[in-house]
Amino acid sequence: MSSKCLMVQGTTSDAGKSTLVTALCRLLKRRGMSVAPFKPQNMALNSAVTPEGGEIGRAQAVQAYAAGIGPHVDMSPILLKPNTDTGAQVIIQGKAIGNMNAVGYHEYKLIAKKASLQSFSRLCDQYDWVLVEGAGSPAEINLRSRDIANMGFAESVNCPVIIIADIDKGGVFAHLVGTLELLSQSEQDRVIGFVINRFRGDLSLLQSGLDWLEKKTGKTVLGVLPYLKGFYLESEDAVTQHNQDAGPLLNSPTETLRVVIPITPRVSNHTDWDPLNLHPQVHVTLVNANQPIPPADLIILPGSKSVQSDLTYLKEQGWEAHLNKHLRYGGKVLGICGGYQMLGQSLNDPLGLENNTASEIDGFNFIPMTTKLENEKQLSLQQGEINKHSPWLSKSHITGYEIHSGVSTHHQPYEPFSTLECGQLEGYISEDGQIIGSYLHGLFDHPDALESLLKWAGLKNISPFNYDLYRNAEIERLAKSCEEHINIDALLKQASKFTLSL
Repeated sequence: MSSKCLMVQGTTSDAGKSTLVTALCRLLKRRGMSVAPFKPQNMALNSAVTPEGGEIGRAQAVQAYAAGIGPHVDMSPILLKPNTDTGAQVIIQGKAIGNMNAVGYHEYKLIAKKASLQSFSRLCDQYDWVLVEGAGSPAEINLRSRDIANMGFAESVNCPVIIIADIDKGGVFAHLVGTLELLSQSEQDRVIGFVINRFRGDLSLLQSGLDWLEKKTGKTVLGVLPYLKGFYLESEDAVTQHNQDAGPLLNSPTETLRVVIPITPRVSNHTDWDPLNLHPQVHVTLVNANQPIPPADLIILPGSKSVQSDLTYLKEQGWEAHLNKHLRYGGKVLGICGGYQMLGQSLNDPLGLENNTASEIDGFNFIPMTTKLENEKQLSLQQGEINKHSPWLSKSHITGYEIHSGVSTHHQPYEPFSTLECGQLEGYISEDGQIIGSYLHGLFDHPDALESLLKWAGLKNISPFNYDLYRNAEIERLAKSCEEHINIDALLKQASKFTLSL
C-alpha cells in the first residue's frame, strides 16, 4: 500500500485538531496530492449529510471541502450523537444502529473498530494521503481500554502522530509534557513532534520555552501557529456567542436585524446560523438557561437531538409565553427541523426512540401539524426554490440537507415554504407570514436564500454576502498561516518514514 498517513492528536478538546487537519488538507491539495480526511470515532451533535445519504461528523465534511473532494461516510465511520447525559445514538458508516449507554458502547467497541479500520483501508486505497483527526486527548486514562479514537487507532495501523496544544488556554508546556508522559513507550515513539496553536505576541519571548520542551521530551516543535483574529471555521461541537471580531470586514451598517436563538441542552446542527453570525447587518444573541430573553425581530428554534426533552426545557424556561407575545407584536419565528416540529400541536414518540419510553407531549401549537418519530432516519441533500407564490417571500434558490426521524402531518391546507427539485413540497409558512417551519438545515448558506429570508424577517437594503466564498477564503487564510509557520515538506517527509500496516 503506497498511501501515507498522518494523525493529529490534541492535549485537550478544542486544541485545534480539526483546524490543523483542515489546513493540511488544503495544503496537500495545493501540492497536487490526493488527500482525504478521516476521524475513527467522533462524538458530536453537529453532523453533515453525504451525497449517498449517510451521516458524518461536520468537521470531516469541512475537511473534505478543503481537500477539494466530496464528503463520504468512510471519512467519519463512527459517530456518537448524545441524547442523554449517559447515552448516545450510535452511527456506523453513516447509518444509525440504535442507542447505547456508555457501558454498552464500551462492549461494542471491538465491532465498531472493525468498521473504522475497514473505512480507513478503503480511503488508503483511493488517496495519496489520509489525514487523521483524533478525539479529545490520548492521555484520558479511563478511556484507553479498547481505544479507537487516538493511540489505539494509531498503534493498529502504525500511523505517525503530531500533538497540538492551545497556548491560549494556558499551561501549554504542562499539557504537552504531561500528555507525552502518560503514553506508553511505543506510543511516544510514534509522536514525531508538537504544534503549538493560537500564540499571541513576540515569538522570541517563547523561544526559551520551546528549547526546554525539545530538550525535555526529545521531540521537535514543528511549528507555532499564531492566533488568527476573527478566524471562522465551522464548529463541530462548541456553540459560541456572536463573535464581534469575526465576519467580513465591511462598514457597520446603521440597520441591524436582531436574531435570538434559545440554546437547548441537545441543540444540534448549530452551524445553521453561522451565515447570520457572519452577516454585517445581523446581530445574533444566543440565550442559555436562566438568561433573560432580549427583544428580537426574528426568533429561531434550532434543531435538536432530543426534541421532546428540549421542548420541555423551553417551556420551563418561559419560551411559550415569550413566543406568543413576540408573535402578537409582529415578530417572526423560524423553526428548523426539531424546532419546526416543536411549533406543531404534538410530538409523538411511540417507539421510545428518545427516552426509551413511548410518550407524547404537546407542542407550541402554532402550526396545525403533528409529528411522529419513526425508526428510519431521513438523510438527504436537497435543493429547490423558495415559494414564489407566497406574498411574504421572494423567489430564490435554496440548498440544504435533511437529517431527522420525525414525520410531520399537516391537518389543514397550508402554504409550503419551498418546492424541492424532486417536486416535493417542503416546510410551512403561515397565512400572516410570521411563522416559517422547515426540515432543511443550511437554509442560510445560499446567498439568494439568505437575502430572501432576511427580507422576510424585516431587513431592508441588504448587503450581499456569499457564505461559501467567505468560508473558502478563511480556509485559504488558515492554510497560508500554517505554511508560513510549519515546514510542511519536512513534516511530510518525516511522516512518510512510517509504513502503514492494515
